[in-house]
Amino acid sequence: MISRSQKLNPKVFDADVEQAPIRRGFGEGLLAAGEADPRIVGLCADLTESTQMHLFKAKFPERFVEIGVAEQNLVTVASGMAAMGKIPFISSYGVFSPGRNWEQVRTTVCYNNRPVKIAGSHTGVSVGPDGGSHQAIEDIAITRVLPRMVVISPCDSIEARKATLAAARTSTPVYIRLAREKTPIITTEDSPFEIGKARIYFEPIAAAPDVAIIATGALVHKALLAARELEHEKIGALVVNLSTIKPLDADTILRAAKQAGAVVTVEEHQIAGGMGSAVAELLAANAPMPVEFVGVRDRFGQSGTPEELIEYYGMGASHIKAAALRVIKRKK
Repeated sequence: MISRSQKLNPKVFDADVEQAPIRRGFGEGLLAAGEADPRIVGLCADLTESTQMHLFKAKFPERFVEIGVAEQNLVTVASGMAAMGKIPFISSYGVFSPGRNWEQVRTTVCYNNRPVKIAGSHTGVSVGPDGGSHQAIEDIAITRVLPRMVVISPCDSIEARKATLAAARTSTPVYIRLAREKTPIITTEDSPFEIGKARIYFEPIAAAPDVAIIATGALVHKALLAARELEHEKIGALVVNLSTIKPLDADTILRAAKQAGAVVTVEEHQIAGGMGSAVAELLAANAPMPVEFVGVRDRFGQSGTPEELIEYYGMGASHIKAAALRVIKRKK
């Protein structure tokens, strides 16, 4: 059953549920943040429309810098502007930023604790026909390992806008992970969002849950579909939207995991080093239990339609359901 306290989209399970690119929410959020705070500046690496930063550029051309195809410079210029009191937002594809410029992110931003906000767009295999060279499926791993870095993976465009506004108010480096394709809108304007807080979006009607499904990003919707199918089979599932991967909401994760006694993690990312790894680390130290991981298994992406690739790499609703059934058997 959908959690009423989260005030989600009532059409979340409908075939005609509204859809929008998660990256659009970033562009709208950056524009709103820029209107509220004159210290905010935007910098891009020649992908302004693709990352939706063109909305900010059109409104505030004097506060926008087109760096060009020079991602290392993108970060170092932003770090310098942050040192002078600005709040820089930088954007590119995730494979280029934080992929290509990771050392600059590490040294000039995180090491110096500069409040640079990094928007990595076109993440996951659902980038589609652009192929493996442009599908960032390692970005959670390389950002969450950095001290002082906050890592956010919004589940839809509305949450992405809220996350961008919230990031603008922080004094730390932030990485916001964005998807390219249109995805179902799960939340509403009234749905709560807070950096560092996970939310339970689906819970059993009566009995204690048999499994806790912890999902992040666009695959939260697939997790909800899987939970509903399990419910039809009298199997209780909790679905947790883990939109902030770092810092982890340990209290919510541990509470959900202990209630269920078994966990499935779901992410459009390499299993190694990703969100599932972060959850497993927490459970290993505090509440060891069976865990199944849904994600990319040590492979690169390839060209195809977004939905074809989600299914090919084993991240669809049916795969999440199968993982839940496997992990429930393991706890008995």
